[in-house]
Amino acid sequence: MSTLTQSLWEKFTASRDPEARRLLLEQYIGLVHHIARQIGRQLSGDVELDDLVSAGTLGLVGALEGFDPDRGLAFSTYATPRIRGSILDELRSRDWVPRSVRNRRRRMDAAIEELEARLGRAPEPREVAQLLNIDLDTYWRWREDVDGGVLVSLNGTARRDNGSAAALDEVLRDPNHVEPHETLSRDEEILTLREAIAELPAKERSVLALYYYE
Repeated sequence: MSTLTQSLWEKFTASRDPEARRLLLEQYIGLVHHIARQIGRQLSGDVELDDLVSAGTLGLVGALEGFDPDRGLAFSTYATPRIRGSILDELRSRDWVPRSVRNRRRRMDAAIEELEARLGRAPEPREVAQLLNIDLDTYWRWREDVDGGVLVSLNGTARRDNGSAAALDEVLRDPNHVEPHETLSRDEEILTLREAIAELPAKERSVLALYYYE
């Protein structure tokens, strides 16, 4: 560790000086890029290097906060698994679709692309199923799995019945939401039931209480 680096660590650990923190981050950001490139080479082109670097930088910040120079361990040795772990955590958070579904999606996409090139039009489901060597029922199960793996932003728009546009979060039904008329109807049913029970003979009311409550 150079004298300058050691001085920065001493200043940062003593007072959490923001300038020392910034300089240390700048000094070690190259380690993040190195690890991000290593991981990126093992992935498909769906993930941008900048996204990996952003996730790794969070790991670097966490390592910086938890590092103790007095233990004699090199910071790069301490920080590397934390940077790598932060990147992998980010990848896992994105990769929520099961591997089997991703494989089916790739097979279906390849089959559709092949048929479109061959037929000059969008293929029908039975044609895709035939090329995949599966029956039509299996095709629709695969289709449901694949389509169920699509994320939709609530900031997107949907069309109302009158043709006007509305944000998805305005038109999607909340399964826990109770409509006012449903609440009113339930209250009326409860009131009617209470009145009916009150008119029963005492013995029958006791039977109901014992059966449903006790």
